[in-house]
Amino acid sequence: MWILPLVGYFGVVVGFAFLTLAIASGLYYLSELVEEHTVLARRVLTRLIYGIIAVQILLMIIDRFPVSLSVLSIASHMVYASNLRRFPIVKLSDPLFLLSCLLVGLNHWLWFRHFSKPLPPLNNWRQPYGVNYEEMPSFSEVASYFGLCVWLVPFALFVSLSAGENVLPSMGSEYATGDRGKPTGLGPTDGKSKNKGMAKALVDGVRDWTRETGELMGFWKGESTRRF
Repeated sequence: MWILPLVGYFGVVVGFAFLTLAIASGLYYLSELVEEHTVLARRVLTRLIYGIIAVQILLMIIDRFPVSLSVLSIASHMVYASNLRRFPIVKLSDPLFLLSCLLVGLNHWLWFRHFSKPLPPLNNWRQPYGVNYEEMPSFSEVASYFGLCVWLVPFALFVSLSAGENVLPSMGSEYATGDRGKPTGLGPTDGKSKNKGMAKALVDGVRDWTRETGELMGFWKGESTRRF
């Protein structure tokens, strides 16, 4: 067979492209919702963080998760919560923000190592050196733990927080922009910050880069060339 494998490869590429567009559209839509409901988003994020901390404590006490890793996860979520002190504005050079990015990768690596190790053998005379398969978590349990307790809060913060470089002059935006002077009248003066979420800025940046690259490579004509 020659044609069917080619069809399969083409289908994989098309499916990956549609999945990427769906994720980008979802991020863009969630950023729009957060911009319109900032107070509600902060409340949801705060309750989500404390809920995951409670789940970590229950897993440590009841399911006997390692104490050191559980304490690290709880401390990491407390650091994540500290990013909400000026929600939704965040300064990308803020030490707490940089520490949060570091903790995300550290938690992922340490918990992946933990779940990759086989459990100690059962105290069974039939299988004195066997692996404890009965107590090993399933793939769905491990994936759910990573999705809810490791990735959910950082992903929600990434969608909700707004980068300081994208904030126009407004009330309270001097923390992100570093401008502590008086308003110049160029920005909004009604107390609303016309900020752009980091996820939304990322999607816009990728879209602009794709459009400019396509224009340079001659795949399509830009707006400037269509006028002539």
